[in-house]
Amino acid sequence: VYNFVSSMALKSAMELGVADVIHSHGKPMTISELSSALKLHPSKVSVLQRFLRLLTHNGFFAKTILPSKNGVEGGEEIAYALTPPSKLLIRNKSICLAPIVKGALHSSSLDMWHSSKKWFSEDKELTLYESATGESFWDFLNKTTESDTLGMFQDAMAADSKVFKLALEECKHVFEGLGSLVDVGGGTGVVTRLI
Repeated sequence: VYNFVSSMALKSAMELGVADVIHSHGKPMTISELSSALKLHPSKVSVLQRFLRLLTHNGFFAKTILPSKNGVEGGEEIAYALTPPSKLLIRNKSICLAPIVKGALHSSSLDMWHSSKKWFSEDKELTLYESATGESFWDFLNKTTESDTLGMFQDAMAADSKVFKLALEECKHVFEGLGSLVDVGGGTGVVTRLI
């Protein structure tokens, strides 16, 4: 039931820029180094530590042990390092999935799930989003200016296209023998040009 906490912890880490900070630091960081670099209020440090433990369990970060810097001989501290999944959250890299995380976990993407019982019970041919909000997702994107939701969606789709581009370039053999391949729902034409 509480599995959503993993997604929200990932969203928080992405929004805070945890992967960016560790990447800039160039080596694993202790919780005190991270909280200082992120300028967190002291009362939030223990929550960040819990989030990082959860995200480490889920493979987004790796835990390592460093010698303590506080002068205690033989002392050790836990530090957090990047893993291949967290490296995909580093901004300003050619492949960055942070926009996908942001879009997938935005309230406009999540709120509709609270209406699923209503949607299943309705005798109408509507999408879940239409049932929950009274409009199509595309109408919502085209009319909203709330924190540039359309831009956020386009950024997420562009990030997804870059991953698909990588798959096309690196795994060409998977597509051998296909007679056709279609880009459905493209926004900027990146995947169509690749195909």
